[in-house]
Amino acid sequence: MMTNYILRDENAIYYECGYSSDNAIFLSLGSEKWFITDSRYTTEAKEAVKSGIEVVEASDLLKAARTLVRGQRKRRMVVIFDPKDWTVEGFKKLGQKLPEVHFRPVADFSHQKRIVKSEEEISLLQKAAILGREGFEIFARYLDIAGLQKSEKRLHFEAKAALGRHGEYPLSFDPIVAIGANAAKPHALPTERRLKEGDLLLMDAGLKYKRYCSDRTRTVCMKKGVAFTDDQRFTSPKIQKAYDLVKKAHDTAIEKARSGMTGAQIDRLARDVIEKGGMGEYFIHSTGHGVGLDIHEMPYISSRGSTVIEDGMVFTIEPGVYLPKEFGIRIEDMVVMKDGKAQLL
Repeated sequence: MMTNYILRDENAIYYECGYSSDNAIFLSLGSEKWFITDSRYTTEAKEAVKSGIEVVEASDLLKAARTLVRGQRKRRMVVIFDPKDWTVEGFKKLGQKLPEVHFRPVADFSHQKRIVKSEEEISLLQKAAILGREGFEIFARYLDIAGLQKSEKRLHFEAKAALGRHGEYPLSFDPIVAIGANAAKPHALPTERRLKEGDLLLMDAGLKYKRYCSDRTRTVCMKKGVAFTDDQRFTSPKIQKAYDLVKKAHDTAIEKARSGMTGAQIDRLARDVIEKGGMGEYFIHSTGHGVGLDIHEMPYISSRGSTVIEDGMVFTIEPGVYLPKEFGIRIEDMVVMKDGKAQLL
């Protein structure tokens, strides 16, 4: 039985069509599928959308969608939508003028469809991860040559240039580049604080390859020959102890994760290590999240993660500890479940 659904989110539409724009609706009713957009995008859309999808040009996308629904309706129709992707006003305009249609809300509808990645998608995510790692290496060379005494704001700018190869690749998100105490904020904003020899530096960044995202975090000690490896030595025993604990949590979760576990069980693998090390109160976020066309998607590796993990799912492992006004540490990598185990991308 075919499912009827309507999409507004750009990445959800891209997944269905192989093309999207910032003003489009995708409508699937039985075997009929339409990409509805305005005149700015129709020429490109007709060249790019997958075969079997009709491009409809309209100045009023919602009106065009209603017309198509009415034209296909042979009996009372159920159409799925994701309530997270619609404004109240937009859904009101769609639903109130189609009282004979039952719009059924399914949160994360597209994410659920995309949760198990195809081999092609895994290949694209792996390429994004490799390019992201290379971007970190480029930024490390900048730090080694010219990073000292630069502000976080300047380092943030240089990190974006390094990751994106000066515009060749779009970024998955705005990078996080934080020094010392500022790294105690998991989503720190850049400040005027300047980088000094021996400082702790946290960098969380990623890029997109053919729209698929990468996500990686490293915490390093600034010194000559600085490198974003996960083998770091700090002069402060307190920082070193915390770093070694986070590294152990990161490695344990990857080594012991298995298909058939829930997201919560994998989260517990990392959390147990940090709690047994006496720093559980400072691990203030989840262990990971799915990555794909969106930087955050299913499955969620958290204490509330009920999704059963399967082969083909891609997600991050990123434990961390954050001591307010002192320092923060996070180590993050992307993994794919394959043959029942987690493999680094």
